[in-house]
Amino acid sequence: MKKRFSVAILGAGARGSMYGQEMQRLGDCYEIAAVCDINPKQLEKIQGLLGLSEEKLFSDEEAFFAKKRADVMVIATFDKEHVRQSIRAMKQGYDILLEKPISDSREEIAELLKVQKETGKSVTVCHELRYGPAFEKVTELLREGAAGDIVAIDAMERVAYWHQAQAYVRIQSQVNDIAHPTILAKCSHDLDLVQHYAGAECDTVSSIGGLTLFRRENAPKDSTEQCVDCPHAESCPYSAKRIYIDGWKKAGCPEFVWPYNKVSLKKPNTEEDLYNGICSSHFGRCVFRCGVEENKHVVDHQLVQMNFKNGVTATLKMVFAGELGRRINIFGTYGEILLDEREERIEILRYGEEKRIIEFKRLNEGGHDGHGGGDARLVRHLYSVLTGSGENRTSLKESVECHLMGISAEESRLCGGALTKVHK
Repeated sequence: MKKRFSVAILGAGARGSMYGQEMQRLGDCYEIAAVCDINPKQLEKIQGLLGLSEEKLFSDEEAFFAKKRADVMVIATFDKEHVRQSIRAMKQGYDILLEKPISDSREEIAELLKVQKETGKSVTVCHELRYGPAFEKVTELLREGAAGDIVAIDAMERVAYWHQAQAYVRIQSQVNDIAHPTILAKCSHDLDLVQHYAGAECDTVSSIGGLTLFRRENAPKDSTEQCVDCPHAESCPYSAKRIYIDGWKKAGCPEFVWPYNKVSLKKPNTEEDLYNGICSSHFGRCVFRCGVEENKHVVDHQLVQMNFKNGVTATLKMVFAGELGRRINIFGTYGEILLDEREERIEILRYGEEKRIIEFKRLNEGGHDGHGGGDARLVRHLYSVLTGSGENRTSLKESVECHLMGISAEESRLCGGALTKVHK
């Protein structure tokens, strides 16, 4: 008989709710046993999404941890809580699906590794892109030697201007004390992929960057604290009305999807719900007046240069742009591979041969929702880890590498780009 794992979810925001839904779709593999969130609106939302009874809902962490409630815990809370809660969960006997970033502290990461070794519990980190069909295809091509031996990697993370405004300005202003540096919060995926494709530990990094635009001194003349009252609301690309109401209408008024479900937790959303959400929350604040410049770890552009122990060099550029989409170019001794999310294709150029193109749609007939199909595949992969039938491709030990790279990059940036050792 197929083993079915019970699941407790700690943090019922966008990510926690998504994992709950994906696990519920695999009803022969998982059963949702408990959910905890300090926000009653989030609990109400996930209760409706998953059809949970009241006795499975907790608004108090202590009550939630009063006894072991499941086999597996999904931890999708604020960044700064991840290590503390993971240690507590492992000591209570849980295997863990852990949202990243894990931590911005070398000491915390070392302690987490220590506890995992002591408890023997499994920790799978949510690097969903590793499981996306397009990114898996690149791994396959590299193993086949499609580009020869890797020499260098050039990666770019385009953060759509409206996403920059939402996640790393408006939301950031509310979580300054519990959020990680932008390079970890936004680019842990990218750092993980670069390290994975490079095929070795990173030795040294250097990094530069900063916060250029989203500062109070750049606020337009006569602008106001709230977008709805601002005379520039119709012309400013960062206007909350343009992003969350006009954007929602342009998208066809979707029922309950990101990013509009961040503004209103009601299902389905209405224009009135979105407007009220803007007026009553940080989502309606002027992006120039949020005060994020007071946090030295918030940037709107950053460049990271990496040197790996096998001789591979790499660069990662993060910048806000017109559209979302990663671009990873891998250069080898006999060819190059280019993955472009915006164009939704992979290009393989073997030197002296015709270019080959693989369209994303050929790789994932089931669609590209949730990190290019990676969200659903991660949840399925977790089951193989829990049953012992599959290797944990994004284990805690594996994920630590990209986190140390991010920590080192931030150390370097704050020191003016100084060359910094990753493993100290």
